[in-house]
Amino acid sequence: MKRLAVALLALICTAICTPGTATAADERIVGGERADIVTTPWVVYLTDPNGYQFCGGTLVAPTKVLTAAHCAIGRSASSLRVVAGREDKRSTEGVVAVPAKVWVHSRYVAADQGEDLAVLTLKEALPYTPLPIAEAADRDLYQPGTQLQAFGWGRTSENGRTSRYLMQATVPVLPDTTCSEAYPQFVRADMFCAGYPEGKVDTCQGDSGGPVVAGGKLVGVTSWGEGCARRGKPGVYVRVGRYADDLHPVLGVVPPAVAEPKP
Repeated sequence: MKRLAVALLALICTAICTPGTATAADERIVGGERADIVTTPWVVYLTDPNGYQFCGGTLVAPTKVLTAAHCAIGRSASSLRVVAGREDKRSTEGVVAVPAKVWVHSRYVAADQGEDLAVLTLKEALPYTPLPIAEAADRDLYQPGTQLQAFGWGRTSENGRTSRYLMQATVPVLPDTTCSEAYPQFVRADMFCAGYPEGKVDTCQGDSGGPVVAGGKLVGVTSWGEGCARRGKPGVYVRVGRYADDLHPVLGVVPPAVAEPKP
């Protein structure tokens, strides 16, 4: 499972993946381009106390960061750091925050079985604009062909170096049948996959937990896959809208009102 470790993971394969195997650690941006943190202030990355970046995340409320369960499972809040407002990992811009607590979805077992979600609650609110999550009603955002933007600081080639700068890649949602053919363990209700038949553009190691965006909402979390940008092996992402009801109470977000049908 490509994206798990980081990470775009076993307990948490945060950075190493054996060629030819699907591991929870395979996540990154391959075939992408530089992104601007000013226009994407909700993109964050996770490090250990020594500053080693291993996953991504999304600010979805002033004190809440949504990431992948495989990025947080087995880690204490005090062992995690959230870096926000920093496009260049070598800079000192932005804010480094320490979580107060970690929530991992209660049904999480492994990324390729679903429920690959975690929420980090920060001790203080971050001074950046959060990104709203997709809701159950946002089914159109998951239609095949929908263009998505994936973000991260992960590897820019399989088994290559991680990126110094925030990267982004555009990939289309693929039909569930394509995802199931690529991965027999694919769970249609909980996941979606995105990419191109020939590969070449994908998330990679280090991108796990990072945002996948469409329609101004967080529609996906980089989760798993096999290798990076391989032909016939698209990236697999958490279907955030499927878990909106689970996330609302954790995020402290009031779900949007559902319009009453006309008589």
